[in-house]
Amino acid sequence: MKSLFKTVFTITAFTVITRVLGFIFRIYLSRVLGTEELGIYQVSLSVFMVLLTIVASGLPLVISKLSAKYFAKKDSEKEGKLVSASLIIAAITSVILIVIVLVFKKLFSFLFTDDRCYLILVAMLPAVLFSGIYNVFRGAMWGRSNYFCYCITELFEQIVRITICVVLLSFGIGSLSPSIGAALSLSIACLLSMALSVVLYFVYGGKLRKPGGVYKEVLKSSTPITAVRFLSSLVQPIIALIIPARLIAAGYTSSQALSVYGVAIGMTMPLLFIPITIVGSLSTALIPDLSAAVASEDSSHIKNRISSSLIITMFIAFLMVPLFIGAGENIGLFFFGNVTSGVLLSGAAWMTLPLALTNITSSILNALGMEIKSFINYLIGSIFLFLGICLLPGVIGIRALIVGMGACVSVTSLLNLIMIKRKTKIKLGILKPMLLMAAFCLPSAALTFFVTNLLNGVMPLFFNLAISCSLGGAMFVLLCAIFKIINIKTFFASVKKSGFRKKQRQ
Repeated sequence: MKSLFKTVFTITAFTVITRVLGFIFRIYLSRVLGTEELGIYQVSLSVFMVLLTIVASGLPLVISKLSAKYFAKKDSEKEGKLVSASLIIAAITSVILIVIVLVFKKLFSFLFTDDRCYLILVAMLPAVLFSGIYNVFRGAMWGRSNYFCYCITELFEQIVRITICVVLLSFGIGSLSPSIGAALSLSIACLLSMALSVVLYFVYGGKLRKPGGVYKEVLKSSTPITAVRFLSSLVQPIIALIIPARLIAAGYTSSQALSVYGVAIGMTMPLLFIPITIVGSLSTALIPDLSAAVASEDSSHIKNRISSSLIITMFIAFLMVPLFIGAGENIGLFFFGNVTSGVLLSGAAWMTLPLALTNITSSILNALGMEIKSFINYLIGSIFLFLGICLLPGVIGIRALIVGMGACVSVTSLLNLIMIKRKTKIKLGILKPMLLMAAFCLPSAALTFFVTNLLNGVMPLFFNLAISCSLGGAMFVLLCAIFKIINIKTFFASVKKSGFRKKQRQ
């Protein structure tokens, strides 16, 4: 059996490649669609993601856990029944949701600030069914420890989606808008990914059986998870509905409101989430290991993993802060050809830390069996988000979204840290490193800003960014090394030697 280190490397490599491609795709869409149509597309996508959450959130997780149990016992009969029952549940749920959207057209048209949003959502609807089925097979592959197939289907979906979208938008799609083309590419990509997942499942020994009485077990296990994630997913569409409406109430035209929303959500936020890509890979690597340590009641191992992961997460987040502050405008201009996105990025740079901490601490709480409490913390944080987007747009415009979201993740990450400390009864030891790294951001940001402005107009934008960000980042890393805040080599060496690896061998 593969070692943990090799498994982690495979998952991380695929995750990073997929996320990078997704980021590049966002850049492409922003340039092709324009700010207004990008805003319309993002509003529709947020509603689609809610539908997808209902179909494909709880089921894959439950399937992966139960399938792993049956696969370990070599009980192919129960495993086949599990997958069959899940497929039927996913298909029925998808069809019901699609019918609801089509039947209640007037309701959705009323909620959207622009009629075009509904048409884009309709173009995405087939993806609800295709993705629901495709995620069932992916969950089964994960349960069978077939990580390569699991990752390859995700990468395949991203590549196909990008390719089809570029083809549709490059060669034209008749009278349809570019955002419709982007929506259709999503549906087609999900269809082809579903086909690939089916093939891989059967090629690698998967089987289907008559579900029998397995429905109850699947629904009992998946419904709470789906409910929690469904409620969490409602945040984005609510934001998409509230922000444009509040901006219009503050004096913006509909076009202006959608444009600035498109810049914030479609351009600035993807840049802010760059650290999350790396932290997400870290979570994938650590959480199985942490879960195993919890099961074996290895308190020393638990403490080591939690403390190390938190410090690494802070390091990754803080590393981006001086770059965003010092070269924010040029970053927005380089990636999206939009200065406003860069200005918003500079002002939102402080969010990287609570965003990253919320991600890793939520994963830690999940590994500790505290999924519900993690969700409650997020709900409490969301109160501050909604207060911000409801009360502040008339005062600070689209920055209300940044303030509200920043307050949300700050409160959520703080509550998560308190929960972790109470549950594990360990001293996290992150306050001193956090304060030191925050202090190191100041000279690093100043250097990045100085070099950026020094080179403006002297050399091409790419080389300007490469030099200024490299120097600013190098200063931050050097200061962290001098003060011995982090030793990445030692940490990953410990991961490689973890107890989870031994468990795998057994």
